[in-house]
Amino acid sequence: MDLVKGKNIIITGASRGIGRGIALAFAKEGANVAFTYSSSEGPAKELEAELSAFGVTAKAFKSNAADFDAAQQLVSDVLEIFDSIDVLINNAGITKDNLLMRISEEDFDNVIEVNLKSVFNMTKAVQRTMLKQRHGSLIHMSSVVGVKGNAGQSNYAASKAGIIGFSKSIALELGSRNIRSNVIAPGFIETEMTDKLPEDVVAQWRAGIPLKRGGSPDDVANACLFLAADLSAYITGQVLHVDGGMLT
Repeated sequence: MDLVKGKNIIITGASRGIGRGIALAFAKEGANVAFTYSSSEGPAKELEAELSAFGVTAKAFKSNAADFDAAQQLVSDVLEIFDSIDVLINNAGITKDNLLMRISEEDFDNVIEVNLKSVFNMTKAVQRTMLKQRHGSLIHMSSVVGVKGNAGQSNYAASKAGIIGFSKSIALELGSRNIRSNVIAPGFIETEMTDKLPEDVVAQWRAGIPLKRGGSPDDVANACLFLAADLSAYITGQVLHVDGGMLT
């Protein structure tokens, strides 16, 4: 089944981790992929070559999704390569964890800018194109933390909860034009970042998950493929939990 073959995709923050896994999954399925990175040019260029090897058009863009003008420019640049933008995956995100009594205003603002305002910036930037096309799938990466909160992550939780409210509102605004807006809320996903955690900490995480394992970038990517494909044509305004049952 050609889930997304020939579709044109933008993914923010895709040079590593979950974003990289999503980009690879879409290229394997025959989608053309434009993706952004903030500073890791080497890995970004390697990924661009890896994606292109699947016979699709792939392009890495150094761009800051938290900057409104940069997001507008990115979409303009992508439209010089692609004749449409079928799917936007808002994946860019950072953490600056600390307890409320220790967190700085700068770290709070920075996380909100990168995680939440970037979603507004990029969605606003692709809106006109999707309205003209009268179709589009918007996929926003939240987190289980955005649903249930987490001590020491008030900034991150606020940004990820904000994404859910934003997405549901956009689903209501744009549904009549066949533009869908959905959220994916990953749980404990094992990437190079979690590889740095002590093994006993990881084991404790796994033990608390009903499926008794951490997720992989592929687990998140498969959910993205579903929400990007026509299989989910009647699904909008939803939050899909990819967490192994953590919030069950």
